[in-house]
Amino acid sequence: MISIEFVLATMENKLLLLLCLTVLNVFLVITVESLDNGLAIQPPMGWMAWERFRCNINCTEDPDNCISEKLIVQMCDKMVAGGFRDAGYTYIALDDCWAEKRRDPLTGKLVPDRTRFPRGMKALADYVHRQGMKLGIYSDMGTKTCKEYPGSEFYIQTDAQTFADWGVDMLKLDCCYGGSGMEIGYETMGFFLNKTGRPVLYSCSYPVCLGGHVIYERVAKTCNMWRNAIDLTDSWDRVYKVIRIYGDNIGNFSAAAGPGHWNDADQLMVGDFGLSNGQQTAQIVMWAMWSVPLFMSVDLRDIGVFAEELLLNKDIISINQDWAGSPSYRVWQDKRLPVTTDIIEGWIKHLSDGTTAIAILNGSNYGKPATVVKTPRQLGLLGNTSYIFHNVLTSEKSGPFNDTVPMKVRIPATSVYFVVATELE
Repeated sequence: MISIEFVLATMENKLLLLLCLTVLNVFLVITVESLDNGLAIQPPMGWMAWERFRCNINCTEDPDNCISEKLIVQMCDKMVAGGFRDAGYTYIALDDCWAEKRRDPLTGKLVPDRTRFPRGMKALADYVHRQGMKLGIYSDMGTKTCKEYPGSEFYIQTDAQTFADWGVDMLKLDCCYGGSGMEIGYETMGFFLNKTGRPVLYSCSYPVCLGGHVIYERVAKTCNMWRNAIDLTDSWDRVYKVIRIYGDNIGNFSAAAGPGHWNDADQLMVGDFGLSNGQQTAQIVMWAMWSVPLFMSVDLRDIGVFAEELLLNKDIISINQDWAGSPSYRVWQDKRLPVTTDIIEGWIKHLSDGTTAIAILNGSNYGKPATVVKTPRQLGLLGNTSYIFHNVLTSEKSGPFNDTVPMKVRIPATSVYFVVATELE
């Protein structure tokens, strides 16, 4: 029987490829109505290589920081010893640049770089599993990955089975060099991942590559998590840009989010080089409010105390993992004239125990603290009684606050005030 890869690889006409994928897509819609891998009941958590280590493949001059088996083993060990695994960070994921530049000429399969992964990917997955962790891998729904390693476009079924045979637990599928049938290609990969019989967390990038012009209910039928904002770098400007994108689009983004399928705002910069302590706090707080995956990208071998404690904060993690039917939404904005980009904004998230998480973000990059005075009703709380506020970051309690007694707080620039409000009976 001729394999699907042989047929696709020998097609010279892109229109024919698209037609074939369209026919396959109709078949998939008929036979598979939704993603069926039982994963991501709560937002996934883990560690990803990209932001901190990028595409460093020079193991001769930089053996401790190149993308390699050694690096993944060391990060895995640190996640276990440092309490990250037990806190919920259970995935450890490679990104681009792990493969050889060419596929196996006989089988067409992807091959891990033989120098940097000398024992192969199956052995690495086995090691990760023995530590109670899960291994993630990266590919691309294009002819090449973003860094021009082999892509999966004409090898979807082969790659899905290869990843399953290796014991991979997560696939991040990027969209560089993707063609016009990208969305159908992602759905096809999801179908063949399910067909392997191995539960593989499926992370899709195509909504952001298509400029957000997707139907998220359709995305959720294929993907456990999906990128829908710009790529992050280790800078407040990029982090704050994502926060603004989510604020302006949260209604559309949240249409299909929930157990089994989540928005993905990209990796956490906590513990890296570009953010202040307040900015690191603001990022993880907003990620917690949105119930998006928490994937750190930090060198755990020399992580600072502040970043470590922030990533392991049980209350932040609990709020991130709590799903009461909807993510956080922005309730109000105050623009502090004359600088209209100097915005103070308030978000709320209803929690499953009846309390409400409140985040007030001072996004100003001009160094000026902001004093906020608001009643519970102005913050978005609709009860008619008083509220006690529990500060998630300091464990302090304040209040009671009500319509006649407002809360008052001073928030440093590019920082956040984060509390859980409990209504008094």
